[in-house]
Amino acid sequence: MLQKLTNMFEIAELKQRIVFTILLLIVYRVGSHITTPGVNVAALADYFRGGGGGALGLYDFFVGGNLSNATIFALGIMPYISASIILQLMQPVIPYLERLSKEGEEGRRRINQYTRYGTVALALFQSVGISIFLVQLGVVSDPGLRFTILTMLTMTSGTVFVMWLGEQITERGIGNGISLIIFIGIVARYPAEIINTIRAVFISNTMNIFLAAFLLALMVAVIGLTVLITQGQRRIPVQYARRVVGRKMLSGRTTHLPLRINTPGVIPIIFAQSVIMLPSSYAALRRDSEFAQSLAFALRPGGPLYIALYTIIILFFSYFYTAVVFNPMDVAENMRKNGGFIPGIRPGKKTAEFIDKVLSRITLPGGIYLAFIAILPDILLRRAHLPFYFGGTGLLIVVGVALDTLQQIESHLLMRHYDGFLKKGRLRGRSGF
Repeated sequence: MLQKLTNMFEIAELKQRIVFTILLLIVYRVGSHITTPGVNVAALADYFRGGGGGALGLYDFFVGGNLSNATIFALGIMPYISASIILQLMQPVIPYLERLSKEGEEGRRRINQYTRYGTVALALFQSVGISIFLVQLGVVSDPGLRFTILTMLTMTSGTVFVMWLGEQITERGIGNGISLIIFIGIVARYPAEIINTIRAVFISNTMNIFLAAFLLALMVAVIGLTVLITQGQRRIPVQYARRVVGRKMLSGRTTHLPLRINTPGVIPIIFAQSVIMLPSSYAALRRDSEFAQSLAFALRPGGPLYIALYTIIILFFSYFYTAVVFNPMDVAENMRKNGGFIPGIRPGKKTAEFIDKVLSRITLPGGIYLAFIAILPDILLRRAHLPFYFGGTGLLIVVGVALDTLQQIESHLLMRHYDGFLKKGRLRGRSGF
């Protein structure tokens, strides 16, 4: 493995891409310590540490703690991701966007441009909401219109700059820039959490060494299972008949259609967390409402109703988002146009029905695993009072982004006749975020 890591820096282009990526990620982390003017950062951080963030606490997780510190990157890359998801969900509904998605590189360029416009609009809207939230929280030294305008300009500019960093990493660096920015924000939390665990074992004696060893073994098992599910796929055999294209005769060949177990990625957990946190956010706004407080208590993290409802919502969004991003009818039509067919299945509608049936079956275990990963930290922390930090959304993002980046590095190594990271087979990344 050491030799393979050394080979990465023997290829001039790959070395340049890796160094470029690291430098831009350092720039992002430096910007994460520049605060927005006029905000009492200490008071705001105490509010989030006290668990008062609600839905904003989830948002703060994805932006790497920038929101709780009121930095210039407080919105992070989330407006860009939200705009991308919105346009992706609108493509099957709006014919113009659907046509653009099928026009190749030019269509993707137009959609990316619309995504940037949507990012700016969402960033402006969200920055206004955050400025109002900060004023209501009482952490602003000089509230007023001037603070609101300054916050809008600062946070929107920060989001645009982070979006630019992500695009530069994708184009000139290694890996997906947007995913790596979220990745580095999540990983930055791990050293403090590991130190807290070590302190609990050796200093405060709140946890013995055997329990720490159990948590370490559980962490390794969960990470290994996450890698297995992320890379797991169901391969449907596809046969292409011999055909004539122009003046060339193309011989028949046998290949496969890979259907991933976890097609929607981490999106179902993000959507489910947004929905499940609505009662607590509503209760924080309506402290005088007995109904709101009762609902928030019933749906408290780690409670039976919370776990059951959280699991159902994740399963629902797993099927919903899979249906949005994967259209069996389009796949079957493309196979038919290229002379491909699944052995024993008639081309066209029957092929689409078969693919949809297989996809529905493999989405269920993928959704169950997503629910397991999502509720595991809550069960261990709330029920067993064990500080288990390696689960939920963060683990899926970290593992998925790491696999994507390693897959790109391995492609560079194999292309220049170096050994990859695996002795047999190829390392596969994810199909998408």
